[in-house]
Parts: sequence; C-alpha cells; structure tokens
Amino acid sequence: MKILIIEDEKALQESILRYLEHQGFICEAVSDFLNGKERVREFVYDCIVIDIGLPYGSGLDILKELKYMESKAGIIIISAKNALEDKLNGLDLGADDYLAKPFYLSELTARINAIIRRRNFDGNKVISFNEIKLEAEAQRVTVNDKPVDLTDKEYQMLEYFIVNRRRLLTKGAIAEHIWGDEYLHASNFDFIYAHIKNLRKKLIDAGSNDYIKTEYRSGYRFTDN
Repeated sequence: MKILIIEDEKALQESILRYLEHQGFICEAVSDFLNGKERVREFVYDCIVIDIGLPYGSGLDILKELKYMESKAGIIIISAKNALEDKLNGLDLGADDYLAKPFYLSELTARINAIIRRRNFDGNKVISFNEIKLEAEAQRVTVNDKPVDLTDKEYQMLEYFIVNRRRLLTKGAIAEHIWGDEYLHASNFDFIYAHIKNLRKKLIDAGSNDYIKTEYRSGYRFTDN
C-alpha cells in the first residue's frame, strides 16, 4: 500500500516515514503545500496524511484538490491539538479521519489500516476470493484453509490483484504501487515477472486455481474467467 505524507515538521515527518515503512508500507514524503499539490496531481496513493498548517498554503486546499479530482485515496488530516475548526473543515471537505498532535504512531497506523480496509474491502478483516483468504491485519494467506507462506512483496501483490480483480494491471502500475514511483519508468520489469512467478507457484502448490493471467505485452489480470 502506498502512502503520501505531507508534513513540514521534519522530525515528525521522518518519524512517520520510518514507522510506516517498518510496517510494510511504501511511503513518500514532502514538506510543503506546493510539493504536496504536485504529488497528488501526478501519482495515485492509497492513503494521504496531510498536515493542515503547511508552508506556502493550507492542507485544506490540497483536500479541495483531491475532492475535485474525485480521488479514491483515504485521507487523514493532522493539526494542532484542540483545533476544532480545522477538524470540522477537513471532515466537511472529505477527510476520512483526524488526529490532533501529538499522537502515537501506532494509532496513526491503526487508522490508516482501518481506512484502507474500509475503502478496499468494505471494512472486512478477511478478504476472500474463491478458495483464497487474506487476513488483512495479520497479512496471513490461506488456500482452502491451508496457510501459504508469502514474502511481504508477494502478499502486497496478491492483495493488489484481488482488490483490482478482473482489471488489467500494467507492469508499470504494479511496480509503482508496490515498489514506489521510482520504479514506474524502470528499463525492464523482470523483477515483477520473478515475483509473480513465485506467487503463482506458491498459490498453485497450496491447491489454488491459477488466477493470474498474462496479457501479452500489456500486463496481468487476476480473474477466474
């Protein structure tokens, strides 16, 4: 899952970045309004953490931009303690949640997970696709109730496939979502092929049907059709 952090307090930004990366998220961070606005226009994120008070502008205006773009990203706004007006304005503009500073990083992570689960899986903690089940919080996968040992990247890839089942996913989109936008224009995507090959083998060995279909020169589709 890909997260954007828009926070001008350098120490807090770095703390959030390190913590979320340790939790397995792909994270990017910017420190001001202008860079934040540019990022949300150019890239797609699963969740965006926005400080309201930013250099060169307000985080609320980034919220307005996201609303105008009809972005599907989950949005958490953060601001000074007891800033009730900021909280109400942000929620009115479409933010999913609000955290007042200071806050525990574990609480931020829990709220990000809740938003992503709610948006992608209608709030379910267990996601099913025929004989495959994913437990989102534990990142546990079973096939016909038999555990499947996946790496972090393999799990993220399977989750991404199931969320976007039956849709054509280009190699560039897969690379950007799981490895970050620096891989979007990679010279080749052999590393994606290797991960998909391993994921497919592990699922089939566990008794799953082969749902990962290769679209020649285009990408992959996860489908039972």
